[in-house]
Amino acid sequence: MEISAEIKRILSLARRENASDIHIVVNLPPMFRINGEIVLADRPPLTKEDSARLCFGLLNAEQKKTFEENWQLCCSIYDSELGRFRVSIYYQAGNPEMSIRPVMDHIKTRHELRLPEEIEDLTRLTSGLVLITGPTGCGKTTTMNYMVDLINSERRCKIIAIEDPVEFLHRQKKAIIVQQELYTDVKSFSSALIHVLRQDPNVICVGEMRDLETTETALIAAETGHLVIATCHTSSALQTVERIVSIFPENQQPQIYLQLANCLQGIIAQRLIPSADKKQRILATELLLINGPARKHIRDHQLHQLMSIIQTGRRKGMHSMDDSLMELYEKGEISYDVAICNSSDPTQMRTKIHNQSKTQKE
Repeated sequence: MEISAEIKRILSLARRENASDIHIVVNLPPMFRINGEIVLADRPPLTKEDSARLCFGLLNAEQKKTFEENWQLCCSIYDSELGRFRVSIYYQAGNPEMSIRPVMDHIKTRHELRLPEEIEDLTRLTSGLVLITGPTGCGKTTTMNYMVDLINSERRCKIIAIEDPVEFLHRQKKAIIVQQELYTDVKSFSSALIHVLRQDPNVICVGEMRDLETTETALIAAETGHLVIATCHTSSALQTVERIVSIFPENQQPQIYLQLANCLQGIIAQRLIPSADKKQRILATELLLINGPARKHIRDHQLHQLMSIIQTGRRKGMHSMDDSLMELYEKGEISYDVAICNSSDPTQMRTKIHNQSKTQKE
């Protein structure tokens, strides 16, 4: 549908300033998140009528009906000049407001994204479960799209992606790619996944494993000869496994431990943190590659041992989030305060930095 000139000016400014998000909130001017900081546009505050007009102007009749029924909606919009944007509309004090995220118009390289090289090996697997985790806005979808593009460039296969919403439209290279958008093409992740298994896929991408049915079907797909790539809102490899198990009733959990031990292939946890000069955000990662010992620990419910697997697997590219933070600090790419604030063990991080500084002085 046609985007109004008013919203187009806001989207254009966001692209020009390289904003990661746009916020439309009543009684405030349009706001942009730039390098992690909220910046107010030099414009008058938005009235209730302004906010409603901007929000509803982006929705078609079906989307308006869905929003009125559910009081929240996530969708995507596309402009031939400005590209694609992800839109999340919600109510506050009875007024419609929204967050808009400009999404990529091309796939960046692994080096540009600063992803570990081992992620390429994960895309070349023919079956199993690969999880991308982290908080909202940390680049999980960007990583998933990089992985899809790499598979598309290397393999003649069929990839089916269920997304909420579609953020990057892939063009066929070697693979057949089917991209389905939640609430536009499918009603739910779980129902879509069941039908996907009947469509002869090799690779299945799930925008988010957010409920029991979706998680259960994804595990079955990963066990039955499909490569499943999915995202989760967890902060570490250990927390991810714990979260997946906890979704299920207690009587089912022993079976879930066994399924995870059999099909899990790797977990990459992500976090975007401010650079030392505050001009950009830098990706810090944690990587767990599932080997024989890791499978045994999961099977035996000894999840606390997964961190020792990461520490002993450094030669194979495994690393903890604190390892990544320390490396970025040593390179001068992030500040001391950022390294400490994002560490899972601030006391240990301070000791490491102190010892490193002491060694350099000697």
